[in-house]
Amino acid sequence: MSAQRALLPRSAPAASGISSRSIAALLDRLEARSIECHSIMVVHHGHVVAEGWWAPYSAERPHLLYSLTKSFTSIAVGLAVADGLLSLDDRVVQVLPDHVPADISEQGSRITVHHLLSMTAGHPTDSLAEAWQLEPDDLVKGFLGLPFATAEGTRHTYDNSTTFILARMVERVTGRSLPEFLDERLFKPMGVDHAEWDRVKSGAAFGFHGLHLTTEAIAAFGELLLRGGRFGDQQLVPREWVELATSRHIDSEWILDGSDQADFSYGYGYQFWMSRHGYHGHGSYGQQCVVVPSHDLVVAVTAQGASQEVLDAIWECLLPGVDHAGSAQDDEILADRLQQLSLSPVPGSADPGRSASATLDASAEGSALPNGTTVIIDPVDGGWLVRFESLLDVEVGHGDWRESSPLGRPVVAAGAWQGSTFVADLYVVTTPHRVHLVVDAEARTAAATWSTVPLTGPSLELHVRSPLMTRPDVE
Repeated sequence: MSAQRALLPRSAPAASGISSRSIAALLDRLEARSIECHSIMVVHHGHVVAEGWWAPYSAERPHLLYSLTKSFTSIAVGLAVADGLLSLDDRVVQVLPDHVPADISEQGSRITVHHLLSMTAGHPTDSLAEAWQLEPDDLVKGFLGLPFATAEGTRHTYDNSTTFILARMVERVTGRSLPEFLDERLFKPMGVDHAEWDRVKSGAAFGFHGLHLTTEAIAAFGELLLRGGRFGDQQLVPREWVELATSRHIDSEWILDGSDQADFSYGYGYQFWMSRHGYHGHGSYGQQCVVVPSHDLVVAVTAQGASQEVLDAIWECLLPGVDHAGSAQDDEILADRLQQLSLSPVPGSADPGRSASATLDASAEGSALPNGTTVIIDPVDGGWLVRFESLLDVEVGHGDWRESSPLGRPVVAAGAWQGSTFVADLYVVTTPHRVHLVVDAEARTAAATWSTVPLTGPSLELHVRSPLMTRPDVE
């Protein structure tokens, strides 16, 4: 894969006035807490001062953002507002009249762009599954047709449907798809060449999740926000919208239980979370764009881990080193460490020439494949080819990573024999997720389980299709 052009200038930490030791302490904390990070980028005073990817993840590869996508949809709304095509007081029923249920309630008819952005429409819980069950072919109609529990504008309920509807409203008033609109107005002017989207069956972007960006593109987005919508010499987003979107509009303390989620209890903006320091866009399993105006700092993270623990590490390890420059020697030590970041390949022997065949047992929680799937392991070129019946074939390396794209999305894998058991980790490297494969050659049984199950469901076959043309499971 060819290298992308840099979106942001680079600087040594000391030259930018930040301690390399504080960045190293952040890495130490993540390692000590067993947080599986995939990438990190630290931007201070507009310059990238630290960047690293844990192999097999890499700089040029876009990564699934999950709900961090919502923050980009918010910017699309702001651009439509700036163009005079949409306003915060516009009601869903006005903009999307063909999606209004015949028996809509008075409250449903009052839901505005503001209510959707702040997630204060009044549903008691995330309405996504219920709305799609009510109207499988029209989520907007399903959302408006569900009963409301509280008055609009009074209580925050994290609700994916609201962002889906915002995406549809932007598309209606602009005449462009959400990806086209953001490509034209945001990504291409920033120099972002690879913004990829998962979509629903109709081909429309989810809006609430599904955007894939490189780590640097996430960091560049944070830098744009930090500069009030300005990127380089271009004012791409009105400063007024950035300030409005990243300000608290509603309390959010009620949605989370306990102090361990402290940074999600400071309130909600327009598809942004307020934090102890600044604000952040957040996606499941640790996809984050953290903006700290008080320290002129942006941190972009992709991961498969606990978001709050990553934020704690930023506050407690990184922030104390801001404006406390270290030495050039410390910078060199950090740079060397960042160059060598890697997730550990499975330990064990190659056992060349050994093959195996087994039947998959899907009884374990998070099984990635159907029960009874035949798993065949054949040695190939110092590694293996793993066949899951006719569903897909995956190349597996020994001590190194092998890449294959059986159905579109790349899968990078490494494995080994541990006695009579073959073990491999299969990373779907444009997402946070991996499958852990264990094959007992003597018992002729196998298990393939997700480390964390994708939000779109456990099917590995589905997850590696690109683009992902499906709606989330609503069973």
